[in-house]
Amino acid sequence: MTASTPRSVRLERLAYTLAAPVLAVAPNLASGHPVDTLVQSAGAVGVGGWVLAATSDKPGAGRKILRWAPLPFAAAVDVAAKYTPGMGPYWLDVALAAGWAATGWLLLPFSRHARRNHRPALAAPAPRPALTEQPPTEPEPQPVDDGADDLTRGARQLWERAGWPARTHVVTATPHDGQPHDLTLLLRASETGRPITGLTPDAVAAAFDIQARDVTLADVPHQLGRQGGPGWMQAHLTPDANARRRTAPTAEERWTDRVGGPKGGAPGSELVARTRDTERGVTFYRARMSDPTETPRLDLAKVCRALGLPEDDSCVFVLVDGTEFLISAFDEPPLSATFPATRELLTPDAKGMFVCGFTITGQPVKNLVFQHDKNAAAHGLVLGVSRSGKTQYFAIAMAAESLAGQVVWLSTVRKDEKTSVLGKFIDRQGSNALWMARQLRAAKALCEIRADMPWPHDGQPHDYKPGDARCPYAQLNVYADEFMTAAQDPDFGEFIQSDGDDLTVTGLKYGIGLKVAGQSPFAHNGFSTEMKDNLRQNSRSVIFNMGSPTATRKAAQGTMENPFDVPTIPARYSRSEGSLIERAMRGEADPENGVSTGGVAVIVLDNGRATLMRSLYADFDTDLADLFPEETPRLTDHEIAELEKRGLWFDWNEPVRPGEFWPEPEEDEDGEDKPRRRGGKSGNGKRGGPRRQPQITTPRQALDAIKSLSDA
Repeated sequence: MTASTPRSVRLERLAYTLAAPVLAVAPNLASGHPVDTLVQSAGAVGVGGWVLAATSDKPGAGRKILRWAPLPFAAAVDVAAKYTPGMGPYWLDVALAAGWAATGWLLLPFSRHARRNHRPALAAPAPRPALTEQPPTEPEPQPVDDGADDLTRGARQLWERAGWPARTHVVTATPHDGQPHDLTLLLRASETGRPITGLTPDAVAAAFDIQARDVTLADVPHQLGRQGGPGWMQAHLTPDANARRRTAPTAEERWTDRVGGPKGGAPGSELVARTRDTERGVTFYRARMSDPTETPRLDLAKVCRALGLPEDDSCVFVLVDGTEFLISAFDEPPLSATFPATRELLTPDAKGMFVCGFTITGQPVKNLVFQHDKNAAAHGLVLGVSRSGKTQYFAIAMAAESLAGQVVWLSTVRKDEKTSVLGKFIDRQGSNALWMARQLRAAKALCEIRADMPWPHDGQPHDYKPGDARCPYAQLNVYADEFMTAAQDPDFGEFIQSDGDDLTVTGLKYGIGLKVAGQSPFAHNGFSTEMKDNLRQNSRSVIFNMGSPTATRKAAQGTMENPFDVPTIPARYSRSEGSLIERAMRGEADPENGVSTGGVAVIVLDNGRATLMRSLYADFDTDLADLFPEETPRLTDHEIAELEKRGLWFDWNEPVRPGEFWPEPEEDEDGEDKPRRRGGKSGNGKRGGPRRQPQITTPRQALDAIKSLSDA
């Protein structure tokens, strides 16, 4: 027993035993003896320890008071022994000292509690290894016998076997019609008021031995007679339906799985309807965004692959309208067909609109012969490379304008068969740069003439009002084909550019519309920024194939909200036949089954939206008289007389008249002609004159031109 007592306890007991005789003798020594003083001081320290322990907020105050108790008791024994003679009656001083020592022995267990990190004695028994502390186990939810059917009881048994995943209980199990293995579980948390957390499709699938992809978790809404919220959840187990969905999906399921998913061609979208038009040979997919605040993000190639559609045969088109969009999948390229022009289609309505073509969906597309909303004539901008269909479009546009009683002039840089045929049905037509310069100059002079023409109802001049029967003159449409080439003519190009700019600005209010056509709408090709902006804002631009999608987008820049939404016009429409890889392995040539895209154009509508159309077809091999009116509209006699006064109305095919565009050479004193000085006043009284400018085609020539300007 002694060997197991801690060393500190044994030392304290020894101290009490040795101090007891001193405590009995000290009071009997002389007053103020150091031993007596030491005992009294120790008692005062003990009392101070009591006070601190009693006033402290820390726990263990009682144990501290017991630890300090021997010192005040020793002082009390010393004081009592002072007032007893000698050792006191019946050796009282010795008894008190012995009692103090015995009390100290009883307080020794508190010494062990007060000491921290003490080591047990060597003879103490070895401690047993502590067992791993196990977390308190949750009470397992007990199934409730509520008279459930066999399917629900079976589901509960499987759920119990799985250990009640996420501490939930199966309330009901509802089978799906026609699917023997599909069911819906209604789950609730085992503890009332606790939300369901940690439940995953993997845990549900493991409980029923199915794939996690066949499990869908959903929230439970509040219903009459049943609770809902975070403490409830539905688990849809659909292994049979998913097996059928993977092998033979419906249109909606295919769209959801392959198109509307995060990695699909139209993420976040849902299919509204899939319809088939057998007569037209087209299938329509109408879809919309699930979130009405999102904008459709379409990758047409991915959509085609997901829906099993060919993506490279010009048969699939997309039309976006806000949050909805329409995908049209045709059996044959829809724009490869031709739409014959008829007088019925070309006759303008009261607002000056006529049908100029049809879109991929078969909708008619209209263009304008005058601007009804702006109470003005209309300009025109027609762009496209050679053989793209510009002259065909001229035919239907001129026919519509003639049917509206408007006068038409046409100028081109070079003579060709189609423009010569059109010249038979319009007021005037010519084929060189000089003719175009005279045409624009006469049209510009007509602005001054019409500004002074009195109207019959009040005898005062007014601005042009389309459709007003009181207007004393007809609208004039001035066509300038290959304007880019004519504007670069060394002799008359500067006149053409200058008069064309003026006409686009001032012509509308006097019933004169400029219809410009070419292969480039940029400033370095004769189109000033002012001219280009006026043409685009006062017309519906028609852009045929510009040679590449990039060139088409550049040509449409500024006429629509987003030029990158311009539809692509390929060089030819062709259907893909067979496998490209198999033909390469067999060494066979690709099939040549392309159809020309001539006549296919992008038209920019009033709202800045571009749509793809095929213009109406006017057959120049037949008589075009069925498209034009019987009587060709002409200028009034008053207008012709005023032009003749200005020397502007004559046969514009004549050679340049003396002094028509620049002053004639002057004779010197010797009677010799001085060289003709170009750049003088033109026939309309304005300073002008062409100047020859070298064509810059290489970077070296551009540097030389810059150096020459710097030297000047």
